Amino acid sequence: MSRYRILSIDGGGIRGVLTAILLERLEDQNPGFLKKVDLIAGTSTGGLIALGLASGKTTSEARILYEKHGNKVFSDSLWDNINDLGGLIGANYSIKYLKEVLTAEFGELKLDQLNTRVLISSFDLDNSPNDLGVVRNWKPKFFHNFPGSDSDGQELVVDVALRTAVAPTYFPIYQGYIDGGVVANNPSMCAVAQALHPPTGGQLLEDIVLLSMGTGHSPQFITVQNGDWGFLHWAPYIISVMLEGGAGLADYQCRQLLDKSYLRVNPVLPIPIGMDKVDQIPLLVEIAEMFDINPANEWIREHYLS
Repeated sequence: MSRYRILSIDGGGIRGVLTAILLERLEDQNPGFLKKVDLIAGTSTGGLIALGLASGKTTSEARILYEKHGNKVFSDSLWDNINDLGGLIGANYSIKYLKEVLTAEFGELKLDQLNTRVLISSFDLDNSPNDLGVVRNWKPKFFHNFPGSDSDGQELVVDVALRTAVAPTYFPIYQGYIDGGVVANNPSMCAVAQALHPPTGGQLLEDIVLLSMGTGHSPQFITVQNGDWGFLHWAPYIISVMLEGGAGLADYQCRQLLDKSYLRVNPVLPIPIGMDKVDQIPLLVEIAEMFDINPANEWIREHYLS
């Protein structure tokens, strides 16, 4: 069997540090397994890690980025807070520092110059602003560097990274795009579809093996059994419900399709941790370093390295 190896990485903001450390540990115990990956899919913070790995950066470098720059990426000045009424009429954080960090990392690198195929999710707010006769409509967008007429190979890595990472309310809209998490916070099934697509991946389902990395399952629940809820009731929960629901859907689909050729690694967090909670980085590091990766090691050795 000729195996086609996929690595998929969820969105989750600052919780990406957990994923980076888990991948760092897995690579340490299974040297070279990441170099065998044929396709890396990523959403939001997972898209940043995916692009970094595809450009040749190590998991250790990805970890350092979160620990070194997280506080500044998710920093908000008092003046900005006053100016946007505490986030009511403006994004919580500026995109300036994140763009500076990503530009320093990737420079003028383009998608078709990456070492590995990538699939990065985003959401296009306006598909055809200048095309007469075309109905204007927002739509999902999946950036990839497979060859072909629909390739995004000429896109700058920096631009694609920002287009997948600018979560609504957290960061401003970037070049007409917002965070890929509104499309697929867990891009595993999207990666399978790309791998099966004849003009690009052209793989057989039985050849695909997929490692799906979460950013930690944030425990949340609602005790109401029969509630006549409206917008104000749902507002604090609806985004988390949709993100977790979509991630769970992709997990279910991949399990059903791939069976033992699929593994999901997603530690349950002891408390809910928001994507901008940089004060929880030490806890995320501790969770990632203590998590039992032995089952994942065994799976990797059987499906990636054998």
